[in-house]
Amino acid sequence: MMQPRLVIFDVDGTLSDSQGHILAAMADAFAVVDAPLPPREVVLSIVGLSLEVAIPRLAPALTPEQHAAMVAGYRAGFRSRREAGGVAATPLYPGIREAVEVLAAQEHTVLGIATGKSMRGLEALLDGQGLRHHFFTLQVADHHPSKPHPSMLLTAMSETGIGPERSVMIGDTSFDMDMARAAGMPGIAVGWGYHPATELGSATRHVATAAELPGAVDAVLEREATA
Repeated sequence: MMQPRLVIFDVDGTLSDSQGHILAAMADAFAVVDAPLPPREVVLSIVGLSLEVAIPRLAPALTPEQHAAMVAGYRAGFRSRREAGGVAATPLYPGIREAVEVLAAQEHTVLGIATGKSMRGLEALLDGQGLRHHFFTLQVADHHPSKPHPSMLLTAMSETGIGPERSVMIGDTSFDMDMARAAGMPGIAVGWGYHPATELGSATRHVATAAELPGAVDAVLEREATA
């Protein structure tokens, strides 16, 4: 009988393509304080961080009060667009549903999520896509320090009783890979998200398509177990 293992997914840029909503909501946030929006690539570079960390990084010259107003403006804008656009507004990446279903069907595999999204936003996405039942542990920005702090992963392991040697983080940003390393687990970097491959050098393994994920999880955890 195979030992249990924990597979943890990031969301934005890994499971779903939310960049349209992210860019529009960030424009709302900067409009609240009448400040110029940074270029698209700069905005996408902070995806994965909690808003309270990301917005000051994007607008370091503004005050804490302005940052707080921007966070509120972002959340309101993102929520209104999500409610108006439904599931189609934040589609899953090609092959992700199938990869999640393959992993979820394995008796020894437990799935989790670690995301900079709020619980409200995460539940809306998972429920809208019919994926909620596949994930046992959900770790969100509401309850943890921002990535790359390992709190989300440490809590996921605590909730499942599975240690770092049998756990893996799947994500698209350097924040995900740094978080995995800080938690003592390997990281699998996906090639379709918001950070370029040049920023994901600390990953244990890279994949170019979602179809590669089940095999990559097998290879990484088998290697870790026999190292």
